[in-house]
Amino acid sequence: MSIWTRITEALSALAKGEGLGAVFDRLRQPPERSVAFTIAVIALSAKMAKADGQVTRNEVAAFREIFSIAPEDEKAAARVFNLARQDVAGFEEYARRIRRMFDDTKGPVCDLLEGLFYIAMADGHYHPAEEAFLDRVAEIFEIPAAEYRAVRARFVPDAVPDPYAVLGVDPATPLPEIRSHWRQLVRDSHPDVMQARGVPPEAVKLSEKRLIDINRAWEEISAQRAA
Repeated sequence: MSIWTRITEALSALAKGEGLGAVFDRLRQPPERSVAFTIAVIALSAKMAKADGQVTRNEVAAFREIFSIAPEDEKAAARVFNLARQDVAGFEEYARRIRRMFDDTKGPVCDLLEGLFYIAMADGHYHPAEEAFLDRVAEIFEIPAAEYRAVRARFVPDAVPDPYAVLGVDPATPLPEIRSHWRQLVRDSHPDVMQARGVPPEAVKLSEKRLIDINRAWEEISAQRAA
């Protein structure tokens, strides 16, 4: 059974007039968490699109890349997106419900935030409304400032990319500690580990990009220290 079939089943309650928030509240435990994670990314993406006033083709393509949506499943994904855009509940209420759903660990909400950044930056432009949206979502998700900066540094281009920010470490940190932190990030980014905390197998693009970014940052730091 595909994740989109499971999502369609989970959303059957919407036909009875329930909101997406009620759906989130029923999907707190594995294996339903992977369904909840996917719905959450779609729903918050819809709210983010509403914040900056547009949905670009690149953003839609980015979402399809992350979740590998088959043609027969596109209607289910579009239904969730449209329901979220139409729902009277604000994005902050969505974010709070999602945080409660994953209240036993911060890993899934960090993964979710990463997916939102991936989609937001797909058009190559970081809109001020998107920045305000993601700042607030990160605050509601209770993501530590260093981890938020690390995710942001991997997606939002600055004049000079900072490998320390990408790894979420202070430049004054001894190299052995940075190496240990990098290795932990690599372990945490393994697809099997991500799936265990609720990220669906369809979202492997997130782990692929994260591994490329953190490995590049480690290589740059270790080369600098060796010079």
